Amino acid sequence: MSSHSSVLSGVYPIANTPFHPDGSVDYESQERLVDYLLENGAHGLGLFGNASEGYTLSGNERIELMRRISKRVNGRVPLVASSGHTGTDAAVELSKELEGLGADCLMVLPPYFLKTDGEGLLYYFEAISKAVTIPIMVQDAPLMTQVAMPPALLARMGREIENVKYVKVEAPPTLSKITALSRAAGDSLTLFGGLNCQFFIEEWQRGARGQMPGSDRTRDLVRIWNHLENGHLDEAWRVFARILPLLRFELQPGLGVSAQKHNLVAEGVIQCAKVRHPTAALEAESLVELAFLRELANRE
Repeated sequence: MSSHSSVLSGVYPIANTPFHPDGSVDYESQERLVDYLLENGAHGLGLFGNASEGYTLSGNERIELMRRISKRVNGRVPLVASSGHTGTDAAVELSKELEGLGADCLMVLPPYFLKTDGEGLLYYFEAISKAVTIPIMVQDAPLMTQVAMPPALLARMGREIENVKYVKVEAPPTLSKITALSRAAGDSLTLFGGLNCQFFIEEWQRGARGQMPGSDRTRDLVRIWNHLENGHLDEAWRVFARILPLLRFELQPGLGVSAQKHNLVAEGVIQCAKVRHPTAALEAESLVELAFLRELANRE
């Protein structure tokens, strides 16, 4: 699928990475999850993001996953692969590798270990842009990176760096940031929301053209998107209100991935809810709470 021809928009779930009980990658469950997301109407897929536990994957696992997922999707929807790194040269190499394996767009975190200034951030994204031919989505996630990227800087990236076309806004308060960034960047950037869709509807109303949630409520989130695009605001809020307690539960730092995986096991999509350290697993009390919230979310 050529990502050059059209602007990405819609619901792009970040695909969780299923593991066997021993912690090895469960490639069969991964392929079932990809099928499940497409059957539930995902407009595209996010790979190797935080919900994918991308930070726990080895280089070889990432390559094998990219190869298999790209083959499974077979151009039906765009693939947005995370290729940020703590070093600029390493980010460039990873970006080229993922493009070669079928990524349609790259989601890129700024360097977050040794932090740089605005000029350094421009240099980093420019280096990646020069090395690839596909669009770049800047991931603005200061809760995780402690790297602040003000609207003026992001707008400058959109204007000056050829392949920077998108920003995933995860800097709270996200609504203010989206409005400020829309004004600063005009048409040079397309904005996506993250943070598990907690302000999905308001972000859409303020001009966000996509969302990148976890994998487990894709059906409902696509339904919300379709209601919004068709002008049915009340229906969109109705679906959102039903799943909000679950989305909120999944926003607990470090626990959301485990919750999403337990939900996918309950749906019969993946075999096992195993997460890799240092990702935290839900304890018994949380599993009881999660089961109740899942049941609540499933009441049509």
